[in-house]
Formats: sequence, structure tokens, C-alpha cells
Amino acid sequence: MPFGYNDCINKGLLRKIPPSKQQSERSLEKAGKWLLEVARSLEGQAYHSAVLTSYLAMFHSARAILFRDGFREKSHFCIARYLEEHYAKKRLLENKWIELLDHYRELRHNDQYDLSFMATEEEARNALASARDFVERMALLLKDTNR
Repeated sequence: MPFGYNDCINKGLLRKIPPSKQQSERSLEKAGKWLLEVARSLEGQAYHSAVLTSYLAMFHSARAILFRDGFREKSHFCIARYLEEHYAKKRLLENKWIELLDHYRELRHNDQYDLSFMATEEEARNALASARDFVERMALLLKDTNR
């Protein structure tokens, strides 16, 4: 059976914290700063950096949802499980966004740890486009589910 949301809670990889609009806003702001870094990385042909920073933009925008809802992650994997449980299952968020986050989390992992992985310009450009769309969707989700 796959590792899921309840496993994340039970293992302390997702923890309840006081909800924080301020932390949420700061995380979304940080996502925007990472998007600017991706563009700079592409200009300098730093494709590995572009892939990594694209994921970081996605990570921080998704994390903004958790902060707003009163959760803190101790696992990047569990952020997607949180979004699945609290938003996709309630049809407030399309599954494609969770799949995208998981895909780029795995790509980031490969880029960091697999010695044979080589990021291409095409992958880097696709990562930026995906990250922009993802950050925009998380901002909309925050707005639409304002609590």
C-alpha cells in the first residue's frame, strides 16, 4: 500500500501549527522570487539551476497553502499528499497539479543525487513554464479558499 496522507500525519511529517496568513503570504512571495531566479538561470544557460529553482517556486507556493491552513511539512513528498487530501479529493484542485508537483520533486531529486542526470535546455524551459502555471494556480487556490 502506498505511503499516503495519514502516514505523513502519523509519522510527524505533516504537523499541525497555528494557521498563519503572514507565513502563507511570505511563502508565496518567495515562490515569486524563485521564478525570477529561474529566468536568470536560463539566461546564463544554468539548466540544472533552472530545474532546481523551478521546483523551489512550486514547493513554496504549495507550502503557502499549508501555512494558511495551519500545517507544517517535514517532507516534500507530504506536501502533495496534503493537497490531495484537503483539496483534490474535495474537487477544489485538479489532480494534474499534484502530479506536476510530484514530477518536479522527483526531477529535482534526480538532478541533485543522480550523477548521470543532465538537465537540458528544453527541460529547464518546460520547468519554468510549469512552475509559473503552478504558482499561479496555488495563488488562485489561496484566493478561492480564503479562510
